Amino acid sequence: MAEQKLVELVDGVFYAPLDYRCIVRKVLRRLRPSLVVVLETEIWPNLYREVKRAGASLLVVNGRISGRALPRYVRWNWFFRHALAQPDAILAQTEEDARRYVLAGAPVGRVQAAGNLKYDFAPPAAGVPAEIVEFLDRTRPGKIWVAASTMPPADSGDVDEDDVVIDAFHEVAATHPDLLLILVPRRPERFAMAADKLARAGIAFTRRTALECIQLPGVLLLDSMGELAALFERADVVFMGGTLANRGGHNILEPAYFGKPVITGPHMENFAAIAEEFHQAQALRRIVAPSELAPAVEELLNGNSAMGERARGVAQSKRGVTERIASQIWDAFSDGVPAPVPYWLARVFLVPLSWVWRAGHHLNIATSGLGRHTLHAPVISVGGLTMGGVGKSPMVAHLAARLHEAGHDPAILTRGYKRKSPEPVVIVGRGEAASQYLTGDEAQMLLRAGHAHIGIGSDRYRVGLELERGFAPGVFLLDDGFQHFKLARRHDIVLIDGLNPFGGGVFPLGRGREPADSLRRATAIVLTRAEPGHHNTGLERQLRAHNSVAPIYRCRVIPREWIDVYSSLSAPAMEPPFRKVAAFCGLGNPRSFWSTLEELRLDVVFHWAFGDHHSYRPVELQRLLAQAQAAGAEVLVTTEKDALNLCGDACAIVSPLKLYWLKIGIEIEREEELMRQITEGLR
Repeated sequence: MAEQKLVELVDGVFYAPLDYRCIVRKVLRRLRPSLVVVLETEIWPNLYREVKRAGASLLVVNGRISGRALPRYVRWNWFFRHALAQPDAILAQTEEDARRYVLAGAPVGRVQAAGNLKYDFAPPAAGVPAEIVEFLDRTRPGKIWVAASTMPPADSGDVDEDDVVIDAFHEVAATHPDLLLILVPRRPERFAMAADKLARAGIAFTRRTALECIQLPGVLLLDSMGELAALFERADVVFMGGTLANRGGHNILEPAYFGKPVITGPHMENFAAIAEEFHQAQALRRIVAPSELAPAVEELLNGNSAMGERARGVAQSKRGVTERIASQIWDAFSDGVPAPVPYWLARVFLVPLSWVWRAGHHLNIATSGLGRHTLHAPVISVGGLTMGGVGKSPMVAHLAARLHEAGHDPAILTRGYKRKSPEPVVIVGRGEAASQYLTGDEAQMLLRAGHAHIGIGSDRYRVGLELERGFAPGVFLLDDGFQHFKLARRHDIVLIDGLNPFGGGVFPLGRGREPADSLRRATAIVLTRAEPGHHNTGLERQLRAHNSVAPIYRCRVIPREWIDVYSSLSAPAMEPPFRKVAAFCGLGNPRSFWSTLEELRLDVVFHWAFGDHHSYRPVELQRLLAQAQAAGAEVLVTTEKDALNLCGDACAIVSPLKLYWLKIGIEIEREEELMRQITEGLR
């Protein structure tokens, strides 16, 4: 049912993990959720605890505890209070449900009565199935009685609601010869049993799965799933099952939405608050014994439309719960900061090594500060807390373009990681060309952008001096410079990945170069991969704990166009000449590329991640071609950096498929404010 109803809304449907820590943690590491929403009364202690340890927000929505179950929760309060202390909020259906959660052990301040989502019932958009409409048109019933979600007995002394309904049908049909009963057993395994009972009772009937025209009075046995809600619209009266049998009742809001009078038995424990509201408004017909069903149906069939209208009024007056809860869900989503707990074996062996790394880092800071060098032009550092994949080079390229437009004559200092040239210093003026052998891939991208002079070398101070002698730039952009302590800078702009802010811990436990408290050195913080309209309030709160003064900006990648590697022809990113793609990349964080492809709504038949700055050999491209063709891909797609690392005859190797790379830009919220901060005081 979930796959059927949610196919256009979700990326996947799967069972909740078994409530063992190792299983729950594995699922959380794979999904990296910012928020987990639990519906109604699903209390899984390990899931609750591990969700919070993984940095996600946790909400219980539409929560309820029945009066029957409450004594067990109270008796086991010492156990449940530990689990119920984990959710950030428990949004109960009613004030009584909220009180019961507190009795079960939930903290008073985290429980609130938010209303019942069921009040916002909306009928299926498709309406009554065409086959049933045709059947009703042929049969032409004068009155329609729906017996919804009938249940078997709960114990040996209980009633079988199918038997009760069939007996009542005999009585009512005697005075309503044009009556059609739509009988809807709650459980699929009871469809055949209900058919046998109808046959033994001598009642004319047909099954939904084999519709045939029948003589009235008769019965339509609805032996299908998911069609009952729409059929309430055609009913004249509804008996809600699970209420004569001791089953706790079923939802009466769906027929009430259509203004239909509803009959229930005495057992509405699962919907006690709703039933009481309807009873107080005289919008519900209650019976206490099976013998009262036929007279109640008779009474309502003979005309009591006012009860149906009162039911519609009660149902309509309570609507709007979904919107209110959705707002709280969105706020909780913004508060989540995914940080899954590492495997226990990794923690045992790698945490001590991370302490060694931290000690070396502090020593590096101490020794570098003794001999820090200063260039004549101001230096703006762009860096990060983690290793690779946060978007430093695109940010440097973007800032270089803006500074160039403003007439500040920028130069970029970069180490030229993985370049093959042994030259200690490489200087290339703006607009000039140099081989990738001299520059490396990322420096080559900055060079081709054409907005700044480029200086390449591990000793950025020496490189800066050479640039000043040759070009006298007005400002330096220090690429990946947050940990380059030997060069003094005016600003430290630190990029934080909004989806993986701290890299899972300090190396080797995670990808962190420094602990989060190093952010105190930042003069500006930029959250990358920030979704429009999504406010990272939880992450910003964590960042503020380490730096209370640096402005926090947000940016995201903007796909610009697809470039054909062979012809260099371009196509708009949102309107490519292909849909099914095979993707590959060699980035520090390949998930950023996969996410961009998802945003572009491409059908990615498979993706393959290589190491950062990977140089592609012919045999690897041949393997990619074979995989792509086997999966039915139309083209191979990659990133600009990877396109620079392809071997010379790459297009011929992957023929007949074409090869494209995605040109991107970035969009910064409050960009003018950031540029003012950077350029203030530049000569």
